[in-house]
Amino acid sequence: MKSVSSNCSLAAWKPLALASALATLSFPSVAQTAPDQNLSTVTVSGSRFANDPSWAPIGASVITSEQMREAGVNNANEAIRKIGGVFGRQNLNGTSDYALDLRGFGSASDQNVVIMVDGIRLSENEQATALMSSIPVESIERIEIVRGGSSVMYGEGATSGTIQIITKRGAAGATSGSLVGIVGSREYREMRASLTKGWDNFSLDANLSGLKTDNYRDHNALRQDNFSGGLQWAYKQGRIGVRIDAARQDSQLAGSLSNLDKFYQNPRQSNSIRNASIDSDRYTLFAEHRIGKWELAADLSQRYKRAVSGNQGAIPNIYDGRVTQFSPRARYLTGSGDFRNELVFGSDFSKSSRRLSSNGIVSRSGSQDSSAFYIKDEINSGKARVSVGARREYFDQGMTGTRAYDQSFGINAADIQANYEFTPLLNVFAKVGRSYRVANIDENSGSTKSGRAIKPQTSNDYELGTSLGNAQQKVIVKLFRHDLKNEIYYDRSIPSDATSGFGANTNLDPTQREGIELEGRAKLSSAFSVVAILQHVSAKFTEGPYAGREVTLVPKNNATMRLNWVPGNGHSADIGVQWVDKQRYGGDFSNACTARIPAFTTVDGRYAIRSGAWEFAVSGTNLTGKDYFSQAFGTCANNSASIYPDPGRAVKFSARMDF
Repeated sequence: MKSVSSNCSLAAWKPLALASALATLSFPSVAQTAPDQNLSTVTVSGSRFANDPSWAPIGASVITSEQMREAGVNNANEAIRKIGGVFGRQNLNGTSDYALDLRGFGSASDQNVVIMVDGIRLSENEQATALMSSIPVESIERIEIVRGGSSVMYGEGATSGTIQIITKRGAAGATSGSLVGIVGSREYREMRASLTKGWDNFSLDANLSGLKTDNYRDHNALRQDNFSGGLQWAYKQGRIGVRIDAARQDSQLAGSLSNLDKFYQNPRQSNSIRNASIDSDRYTLFAEHRIGKWELAADLSQRYKRAVSGNQGAIPNIYDGRVTQFSPRARYLTGSGDFRNELVFGSDFSKSSRRLSSNGIVSRSGSQDSSAFYIKDEINSGKARVSVGARREYFDQGMTGTRAYDQSFGINAADIQANYEFTPLLNVFAKVGRSYRVANIDENSGSTKSGRAIKPQTSNDYELGTSLGNAQQKVIVKLFRHDLKNEIYYDRSIPSDATSGFGANTNLDPTQREGIELEGRAKLSSAFSVVAILQHVSAKFTEGPYAGREVTLVPKNNATMRLNWVPGNGHSADIGVQWVDKQRYGGDFSNACTARIPAFTTVDGRYAIRSGAWEFAVSGTNLTGKDYFSQAFGTCANNSASIYPDPGRAVKFSARMDF
C-alpha cells in the first residue's frame, strides 16, 4: 500500500486537516443502524448470502429503512445521495434517477458502479442510468454501499463500487402496510401504497406508486407508475419465491442550454420538443436451501425494456432490450469459537440483446452474452479477517448493421482484503485487487470505427483505511487509488462515422483516481445525531498527450453533513447540506478552459410529526433556491457549451398512514 500514500498529490492530503474536526463523529458503519436500533437486527450480503454483521463487507456502509424515513426520501437514488453522501449528477432526461459517482468517474460514473436489487443487476447492457425510482421506497429494508473495486463478486462495471438494495420480507402471521400521499411545487402529485402479509410459511408483498410533475424546467413534465410484488414460501431449510417489477415512465426532455448567457437569463427554459418513454418489466425466480453446513441459492430473472424517444410529430426511435440472468451459487461455513471460515463460489450467466428501429425498420441490433465463475474464501480468526477471491468471465459481443462487429474474449478479476481489530475502538483494513468494465451495446454502437469494438477497461485497485470509535462516536478514513488502462469514456472532441462528428465512445490513455474519504457519525445527545461525509479525489491522465491533465466532469471535493433530531415525542426533523466543488466541462480533455462548472451548495430539510398511525411532514430541496448545474459538455466557451440545469427550490407536503 506504500504506493497509495507516496504518490498521492499534496492536495489529496489537505482534507486530513478536517480529521480532527470529525474525530468526535461516528460513521454509520456496516455493523450499525440508527443509534437507537439493535446491532443484531442488521444483516449484510457482501458474500451474496444473508449474513450477520461480523461477516460484513470490509469498509462498507448501510442505509436503513428508518434512516430513509427520517430523512423523508422518496426513492433509493435520493437516499444514496442524501444519506450516503454520494455525489449525484443530473441525468440528461431531468428525472430523479441521478447518475451516481462513487469515486470520480465523470460522465461514465453510472457505468462504473453495479446497482443491484436483491442480488439482481439493475444496471445492465445499455448506456442509461439505472431506474432506481421504480423501486418503492416502502419496500426497501436497507441499502448497502461498497466503495472500490468489486468485480470478483459482481463482475464487470464494479470498479468504483457496488450498491445493493435489499427489499423487505413479510413476517409470518403478520399484516402491515402504508398509504402515502404527497403534493408539492410544480404540480407534484404522488401516491404510494404498500402491503405485506404473512401466514403459515407464505408471505406476499405488493407496492403501487404513481407520480406526476411538471418538473423545474419547461417541457420537462414527468409521469411514472410502478408496481412491485412478490410471493414466497419459507421453510425450515430455506425459501423459494417469485417477484414481478414493472415501471412505466413518460417524460418530456428539456434538452441543454447552449451557453451560459441563456442559463443565467432563465435556467428553466427549454430548447427541446423531444419526448421519451420507458416501459420495463422484470420477472424473477429465487431459491435458497441449506444442507448441513452448505447453503445453496440461485436467481433467475428476465427483463424486457422498451425505450422510445423522438421529436413531437416525428417518427420516434424505438430501443427494445431483453436481458436474462441466471446466478447459481453455494456457501460452506465451518469453524467454532474464535475461528470461522466462509467459502463462497458460484457462476453468473447473462444473455442480452438490444435493437434500434424506426418506422418498423431495424437499423441496428446488438447482443452480449457472458458466463463467469468466481470463488471467494474468508477467514475470521479472533481479531483478524482475511479474504481472497478470484473471477474469470467470458464475453461474446456482436452487432449487425452499420456498426457491425463481432468479438469474444475472457477477462480476470481478483482481490485480497484484510481487517485487524487492534482494540475494540480501533480497526485497520486494506484491499488490493483488479476490476474491469466491458463496453455495453450502446457504447460499442457509438465507437470511433466501424467493425471495431471498444477494448475492455481494467483497473488495479488499492485501499487502506482505519476506523476509530464505537457505536456512539466513530470516524473512518480511507485512502484509495485506481490505476486504469483503456478506460471507456465518451470524447466529444474526436470524429466518428457513427455520430456525424459529435464525438464517440473510445478507450482513453492510462488514467488514475486517487484520494481520501472521511466518514463519521456522532450521537450528540438523546435527541440529536450528526453525519458528515467528505471525499477528495484526483482524476488525471498518467500517459499519452494528456498526461498530467485532469479528467473532465469530476469535482475534486464534495462534502455532505446531516443533522437529525428525534426527541421521541412524535416530532422529528432532518436537515442536510451538500457542497460540490467546481468541475471541468465535459470535452475539455486538454484542460485549456479557464472557466469551470461552478461549485455549488444545496440545502434540504424535513419536519414531521407522528400521531398514532399517521405521519404528516413538510420537506424541501434546494431550499436556498440556488441556480446551478452539474452536467455540461463542450469547449466551455460561452457560445458552445451544452448545459443541463439542476432543479431549483421545491417544497412537498406528505401524509402517511401505517396499518
